[in-house]
Order: sequence, then C-alpha cells, then structure tokens
Amino acid sequence: MSLSAHLSLPIDAVLVGRPKPFGPPGRTSAIDKKPVLARCAVTERKLAGDQQADLRFHGGPEKAVHHYPRDHYAAWLADLPLLGPLLKQPGAFGENVSTTGMTEAEVCIGDVYRLGSALVQVSQGRQPCWKLNVRFDVPDMALRVQNTGRTGWYYRVLEPGDVAAGDRIELQDRPHGDWPLSRLLDVLYHNKLDAASLQEMARLEPLAESWRKVARRRLDTMEVEDWSRRVATPG
Repeated sequence: MSLSAHLSLPIDAVLVGRPKPFGPPGRTSAIDKKPVLARCAVTERKLAGDQQADLRFHGGPEKAVHHYPRDHYAAWLADLPLLGPLLKQPGAFGENVSTTGMTEAEVCIGDVYRLGSALVQVSQGRQPCWKLNVRFDVPDMALRVQNTGRTGWYYRVLEPGDVAAGDRIELQDRPHGDWPLSRLLDVLYHNKLDAASLQEMARLEPLAESWRKVARRRLDTMEVEDWSRRVATPG
C-alpha cells in the first residue's frame, strides 16, 4: 500500500431524501436529497433517514452511500448555464456525500476511507439513469453524465459509524492504485471491448459483482450491453 498522496478532506455536506412523485405518472424518486445538520448514522445498507424508491437499482450493501464531487458543478454550469439554480447547493445529483478536492481521476476502486467514524470502501461508479433527465429537465442528461465520466461513485460500508458535515474523509488504504474510477468508466463507456482491460476488470475483487459480470459477459460475447432503457426517460 502506498499512501504517499494521502487524501484528507472536509466533508461539505451529508444529505438524505425520501421518495416523492417524480417524472412519469406513478413513478417516485428520492433523488431530491437535503442536507442533514445532525450526525447521521452510516449503516451497512444506507445512511439513517435516507430512502430509495426502487430497491432493484438503488441502495443496498454495494450502494450504501453515494458520493458526488462538488468539483463537477462548475463544469456542468459551463456546459448548461440554465442549471444554475439547481447547482447552487450540494444535492443536485442525489448524492449523500459532497466534497471538493477528489474526483473520479483521484479515487480508485477498492479505496478504503474513514468517513466520519465509519469505514467505507469504493465499490463501483454510478451508472446514471433517466431520473437525471427529469431532475435537470435536460432530455439527455443521463447520457451526458455517462459520457463525461462525471458520474460519482458508491461505497460499501466496512464498519458502521456516523458522519456529519465538517467531519473529514481520509484515505486509509489503496489496494488498486492502477484502477482509478476514470479508467473504469473509460472501459465501461468508451473503450468498451478492450479485452485486456476487461479481463483485469473481471478479476478486480473490490469491484461490485454486477460490474465484474458485465466484463465477463463482454469477454464471452464481444458485444456491449444495451443501456438505452437506463438512460432514456420512460414514455
């Protein structure tokens, strides 16, 4: 393990949300998350007080906490100036944790961080879905997030604890420094049939099994899965 570039940053905001009517009739989402002022328990499945509308695709042990860099907000504002009101404060992307100073270029799969008093591990990137289209009123927002690599990431919880805004997030271990999230997202969304990288990805133990399965399937079929249903708003 090398921690020569030890990462320790303040946490700008901790956010939670509950499902509300959202998008097409009959749909709900908890993407509209609000800052929590008190300390918030970090459990093996989620932050206390946080809920998910569709447990097939959100929440659970491999997506217990979602982290989105505040660093990206300026780039989104430059790309889409009309998003200004939504980008004035953290939470625009449905994140649970907001920081400035760490992005997909610096964070690696398998990284272990002390998050407040909890211990968490980077398990996967975010696969953006159509709810971002509705959230920002931009029909192709999910695809924009995917193509730019400004996706954010998820943690699994190794040790429950609690966290609050003003606490620090501190790197504890980096077992796969050759797999920053930017590389993972490049393999997933751009160099999609790079066999050597897919073989490494399939063996990347800290990576969520669902992502390793994607790598194995591509190697077996030399075809890329269809993600149009995920990024296109229903109806």
